[in-house]
Amino acid sequence: MLKRRHFLSGLMGAALLTGALSLGNARAEDAPGEFRIGYQKSSSLLVVARQKQVFEQRLKSLGVDSVRWVEFQFGPPLLEALGAGAIDFGVTGDTPPILAQSAGAGLVYAASSPAVQNAILVPKDSPIKSVADLKGKKVAFGKGSSSHNFTVQALKKGGLAYSDIVPAFLSPADAVAAFTTGSVDAWAVWDPYFAIAEIKHNAHALVTTADGLDSNSFYLANKDFAERHPNVLKAAVEELSGVAKWASENRHELAKISAEATGIELAAQKAATDRYKIEVRALSDEVIAQQQSIADTFYDLKLIPNAIKVRDIVWSAPSN
Repeated sequence: MLKRRHFLSGLMGAALLTGALSLGNARAEDAPGEFRIGYQKSSSLLVVARQKQVFEQRLKSLGVDSVRWVEFQFGPPLLEALGAGAIDFGVTGDTPPILAQSAGAGLVYAASSPAVQNAILVPKDSPIKSVADLKGKKVAFGKGSSSHNFTVQALKKGGLAYSDIVPAFLSPADAVAAFTTGSVDAWAVWDPYFAIAEIKHNAHALVTTADGLDSNSFYLANKDFAERHPNVLKAAVEELSGVAKWASENRHELAKISAEATGIELAAQKAATDRYKIEVRALSDEVIAQQQSIADTFYDLKLIPNAIKVRDIVWSAPSN
């Protein structure tokens, strides 16, 4: 196990932004008493940050007395809590923020990261051999999750329209039961659930993120929180940048920490960890454009009721 002092030393040396270790004149009296973070089992960087109390140590010097961690199974309920002010910060895939913005939720994009792998899975002995074979079939995925957009994009790449399938809106826990009992024909899901399905249920991937369907994850904040406590949010993003740098260079240790924290077997965590790019970055014009393209597609498909402009809720860190 990585020793605590070595871990923290590695994070401090890996900060991606100059001046990342000090916020200068940030006033402790302006800090919230508690910083509330929403995370998922697939949020390996937040799992590591929680295990090693990275936020707790950094934010205490800014006057934040405690950090509270709230686990969610997938993105939409996490963003519902974020928009309502029940949590201050969290991470999801690409689709939940689009639905949340369309619904008028009070949130902002704080940083981005390459997404973990998604896949459309079928049983090993399924007669479905390609995405084109999904026509008329029942496909399970979380409504408004990253796998929702992944399914839309994969179908398009495979020559099908979204209307060609029968969506089954299920959370990962419900979807795995439906998948293993044959109640659905296919299942779209992200890692580590993807890896678990491969290892435990002999699932076969028809298409994955690696097949030219790259996407992003996003660290988001409650809008009011970002406006009231920009230096706390800036510090949180800087700490995540350091965690990401360490994690990219220590993938086996990352998998071990994630497995211990979540109870998911090491083999699945290692498979998930080994197959995605790990970094935390500000939202570039390219990433914003990619997210806007998803928003436009969802509006065209009538999956959101109104057109949105993603750039309107992109947060900029203070320069101090």
